[in-house]
Amino acid sequence: MSVPYDETVLTANVPDAEGSGAGSAGPARTGGTGGRSGLSNPAVRAAMGAAFISSSAIVVTLAHTGAATAAFYRCALALPVLIPLAVLEQRQRGPRSLRTRLAAMSAGLFLAGDLVMWNHSIPDVGAGVATVLGNLQVLFIAVLAWLVLKERPNRRYLTLLPVILTGVILVSGVVGGSRTGVNPVAGTWLGLGTSLAYAVFLLILRQTAGQTRHVAGQLADATFGAAAGALLLGLALGSFQFRIPWPSFGWLVVLALVSQTVGWLFITSSLPQLPAAVSSLLLLLQPAASMVLAYLVLSQQPTDLQILGGVLVCAGVLAVSWTRRVPPQPGPSQPMQPQAVTANST
Repeated sequence: MSVPYDETVLTANVPDAEGSGAGSAGPARTGGTGGRSGLSNPAVRAAMGAAFISSSAIVVTLAHTGAATAAFYRCALALPVLIPLAVLEQRQRGPRSLRTRLAAMSAGLFLAGDLVMWNHSIPDVGAGVATVLGNLQVLFIAVLAWLVLKERPNRRYLTLLPVILTGVILVSGVVGGSRTGVNPVAGTWLGLGTSLAYAVFLLILRQTAGQTRHVAGQLADATFGAAAGALLLGLALGSFQFRIPWPSFGWLVVLALVSQTVGWLFITSSLPQLPAAVSSLLLLLQPAASMVLAYLVLSQQPTDLQILGGVLVCAGVLAVSWTRRVPPQPGPSQPMQPQAVTANST
């Protein structure tokens, strides 16, 4: 899923005290990556984040635990790392408001639904296909914005929607069969539910994105909310496993550290510094890498039609989210507004 972060990240163009750092969008970023190299280059960090979270579905499969159990431990085991980072960040940038923290935690409840549904979809459609289906949140955000905020989708969205839906049908295995999962139809619906839950997660964070410059703090609060939500869902469904084998626990530690912590921190710190088109392209590395890893590690080989469907979905999502960078016009400074950037939660 979606870290998801696993797992789309919402940030704001709010300059920090130094005019650089995560969450800022200073003049130096208007032209792209600015020729920086290594981890100082946001494009490199975004690509590394996508690479780290692309292993999520494979690790969930290797853990062999229930969907809610995997989602809970993925988040809970990441908190011992994220909380100290959030404390250090707060000392440097100051505290966040209670409203902002509660919003991040409540958004985490939807992230829990995203992760639980996504974990359920993995055995149904396969690790790689599940990751492709978990990358459709940009479509649901447009629909929800239309219904709730009365923001009508543009012509490009309406034109490309049939193309993406065709890709979803092909990826699901309904046409031509599937070699990667046991129940492709149910898995497809769960994958779509994953993207919908993540879209709601993003829209909630959008309301407070412009009020904070914190990366680790927001991620820690959302991860805490997701852990609590996954535990409640597991108990309500009667599927939570209180005792898990040590090998499974080891894989869940890997999931928490690699995807929920390292992968998401790379992504949350890089996306505010990248043009939307570049970030969308880089983050589409995740479903592609996940399908390759699923083939290499789990021997899950998609059919030719499923590969074609994955290409249609990735290309369509990229085209919908592609925006042209407009150079800043000289004149009186205007207050910066929150800006959504899509990434995968898994």
